[in-house]
Amino acid sequence: MFSSERLKGIDVFVCAAQFGSFTAAAEKMSLTASAISKSIARLEKRLGAQLFNRTTRKLALTDAGVAFLGTCKGVLADLEEAELSLQSESTEPRGRVRVDLPGAFGRTQVLPILLQFAKEHPLLIPHISFSDGYIDPLQEGADIVLRIGGANAWPETVGQRLLGREWHIFCASPDYLARHGTPQSQRELEQHQCIAYGWVDGSISPWSYAGEQGQTPSPPLQPQLVLGNGEGLRMAALVGCGIAQLPSWLVTPQLQEGTLVEVLPQLACVGMEINLAWSKSREALPKVRLLLDALAVGLKALGASGPAPCGAMGAML
Repeated sequence: MFSSERLKGIDVFVCAAQFGSFTAAAEKMSLTASAISKSIARLEKRLGAQLFNRTTRKLALTDAGVAFLGTCKGVLADLEEAELSLQSESTEPRGRVRVDLPGAFGRTQVLPILLQFAKEHPLLIPHISFSDGYIDPLQEGADIVLRIGGANAWPETVGQRLLGREWHIFCASPDYLARHGTPQSQRELEQHQCIAYGWVDGSISPWSYAGEQGQTPSPPLQPQLVLGNGEGLRMAALVGCGIAQLPSWLVTPQLQEGTLVEVLPQLACVGMEINLAWSKSREALPKVRLLLDALAVGLKALGASGPAPCGAMGAML
């Protein structure tokens, strides 16, 4: 259960860390230097960790102090934002909001929605990062995380919203198909030069197919080329290295331009889930609540705008 004792001394600690001096913090907070020192000592005792290295000339944060300072700043910022929202009776999103996105999907599909949202809400200060690994929003200090796959890894303290699923298609360049022919069946497809996705442990992601028996994985692939990045797979297909299975959102422009051609569309299949995640403790903040809604609406509209089943994320949205 939360205790108000946890808030005691946080404002004093943040002020002392920012000014690098108990004396300066005392002047700022209209307290004595002795009162500041005692407050910090009580906080350190309660935490069981030393927050400052003290000398007669210098006050410096310890490693524990640096980590704790980041958390405290976030807590105080949220409290200030909540007070401002109540005082103004406004739901206008304001302040810093941190969003972490997967690389290629984030840059091509999500970033335009975020930038438009920022333009419409000038009091908001977005901090947008790109990474493909697992992130716990609470532990990493992120307000919103978007991920392709991996939803079962988040704890109960994390809220989730399923946006849809990818749609995976097979495609190759016109040059490659002119040189090697266009496959007419799954068996012929597997005899072509295969561009496969590889994981860091050396394993290769199998192809999957849609068919009368439902979605089925392929036999072990014998790839011509293995890459651990979707944009790399797309580039290899564009320059004629072979046939790749890729999410339709990644290759929609190339399909429209004719620089890539879909093959065997009857074998295209559902891919991984696309999920939003956020810390439940922060979901009531206007900046989080409204941005979550904007992303859900924007990405759903994007998916529904393309030709079925190959819209930006397929017809599963």
